Amino acid sequence: MFDRLPEYPWQSLKPYAARVAAFAAGGVDLSVGSPIDPTPAVIQEALREATNAPGYPSTGGSPEFRAAVVEWFARRRNVANLTTDMVMPTIGSKELISWLPLYLGLGPGDVVVQPSVAYTAYVVGAALCGAQIVSEDDPAKWPANTKLAWINSPGNPDGRVLTVAQMKAAVDRARELGAILASDECYAELGWVEPWNQEVIPSALDPRVCGDTADGVMVIYSLSKQSNLAGYRAAFAAASADVIKHLVNLRMHSGMMMPHPVQQAVIAALGDEAHVAAEKEIYRRRREVLLPAIKAYGFEVSDSEAGLYIWATLGEDCWVTVERMTELGILVVPGSFYGEHGTKHVRFSITATDEAVAEGARRLEHAVGFTKP
Repeated sequence: MFDRLPEYPWQSLKPYAARVAAFAAGGVDLSVGSPIDPTPAVIQEALREATNAPGYPSTGGSPEFRAAVVEWFARRRNVANLTTDMVMPTIGSKELISWLPLYLGLGPGDVVVQPSVAYTAYVVGAALCGAQIVSEDDPAKWPANTKLAWINSPGNPDGRVLTVAQMKAAVDRARELGAILASDECYAELGWVEPWNQEVIPSALDPRVCGDTADGVMVIYSLSKQSNLAGYRAAFAAASADVIKHLVNLRMHSGMMMPHPVQQAVIAALGDEAHVAAEKEIYRRRREVLLPAIKAYGFEVSDSEAGLYIWATLGEDCWVTVERMTELGILVVPGSFYGEHGTKHVRFSITATDEAVAEGARRLEHAVGFTKP
């Protein structure tokens, strides 16, 4: 009964992590996407002020929480048509991603579509309810029995950003199939290259994408990355009011409630743009140190337009590349974790400290490097 899911993929990386940790000059871990910079003071203070919380929190979110999310979508994502009954808190984004197919009543015979290179939680959600997973970027090729289709922009691990036209094609196809189009957008504040370093990265709920209705569309967003709130498990979803009502009812039955102090912290985070800009600048500097070194070693960088990762290949099996990096005392993630289309790539993270990123870059630049045969 416990074999529905495979072993957590990071278990297979542990031997390499141990070797890197024992590296004589010190290990450089560029594998993990967990923020390491301090949680902004404005958010910590909001949490402290809300610690007297003896009663149960609202599963659907307090009125203030929902209003803050609606206002943020309008101000930061070009989504001005939401109302407070169209949003709800989630206990981090991974929780909802993993359980959404089950919440929607999917099962054997149904298809869940994910990107060709995909965050690991999408396949978990399909497996938990017995649905089939299909990896396909072209909406025209989505099967007729698709019930849920995931898009991820900016993508993890590849940093790919979907244009308005690409998102609209996905929404239109999902509606044609009677499926839910779920858009995972948690890196949307972290655009690096033109035009995304200047323009708002599109949301599936942007009227240019979905028209004047949210029917059949859901957006999931996390503050873990932009606000260093991974430890708070602070995220939210937005969709049509009937879908949110259904999900809130199911979550009330199962006790999926964001604590009231965390809701207050989210309100503070959404209302303060200064800390987001400051953290983005920190990540920009780290990326500008690491990216040239990755290329100097011989990697070809794919996509990586936004987000916290550099998606790169030497044209060889990803585990061979992991081994090469281990020999330099650098830990990276094999692309095979993200599906069969990623088996020649590895993922570098820019969430390590300034010192670790600089040391990793130094080692890559001073290594013999890689020459294609």
